[in-house]
Amino acid sequence: SFQPPRINQFQLSSVSGKSITLPLDLGGFGISRYAFDHFLFEQAKASGVEFLLNTEVESVNLKSDVFEVKTSQQQLICSVVIGAFGKRSKLDARLNRSFFQKSSPFVGVKYHIRSRYPSNLIALHNFRDGYCGISNVEEGKTNLCYLTHRNHVKKFKSIREMEASVLFENPFLKNIFTSAEFLFEKPETINEISFETKEPVWNHVLMIGDAAGMIAPLCGNGMAMAIHSAKIVSELLRTHLEKESFNRLQLEMQYAYLWNKFFAKRLWVGRLIQNKLFGSALASNMAVNIAIHSKAITRFIIRNTHGQPF
Repeated sequence: SFQPPRINQFQLSSVSGKSITLPLDLGGFGISRYAFDHFLFEQAKASGVEFLLNTEVESVNLKSDVFEVKTSQQQLICSVVIGAFGKRSKLDARLNRSFFQKSSPFVGVKYHIRSRYPSNLIALHNFRDGYCGISNVEEGKTNLCYLTHRNHVKKFKSIREMEASVLFENPFLKNIFTSAEFLFEKPETINEISFETKEPVWNHVLMIGDAAGMIAPLCGNGMAMAIHSAKIVSELLRTHLEKESFNRLQLEMQYAYLWNKFFAKRLWVGRLIQNKLFGSALASNMAVNIAIHSKAITRFIIRNTHGQPF
């Protein structure tokens, strides 16, 4: 029932506040996870999908070509399991996934704010050892998320003190933080955000979205990748489950091949850009200078992190 804002401009600023605004050829629209998840929930429920709300999966095991999915309330039997549980879950630990064993220094912080932020603009503002993404979503709200190093969080008594001492060095961020109305009593925080390579199939579970691999937030394309990977796995499942004999190995190989075809390079490019061009005064100024003086390189980078319409 609401109209999400259309986004067709991208602003990039360095730690010192040097900036450039560029057109986004592919474009997009702003919508919060809450609104989008609720929409999907209502659509699926209307189609007959059964939901087990407030229920956590404790274990997933394949036995005799049938999955046993154990929750705190019951045990379910099914032929296929799709892992759509986000960037980091207790289930990752229980499945003994390799990336989960490696510590990550990144902390994510998220707010919803109200401001006079342009509805068609998405921005990426650098600060010391991190960067902040800002874009409008539905109902006149603005989504503000930033990634920082845990050492900054540990150094200061509170997140707000850290923001004033570190993020405010960028004048764009100082202006936004000091003029906006913050809608959360306190920010949402996520620790141990990992950009390690993950597997699209693990223990025969078909992983989608961040569970299969998380693109660097500076690329701003995680939700689109989640939707695209869900489309791929849904189309494959429809084809395989309609066959007289179900070939699990073939399904897994086809999905892993398609996932890597569409997403592996984009995740690699995102990690490379994040590690080389963001989070320091020198590197962020270099990134802005590249954007100013070489539009061809900038368009190439955007194309190789944002993919194609599907």
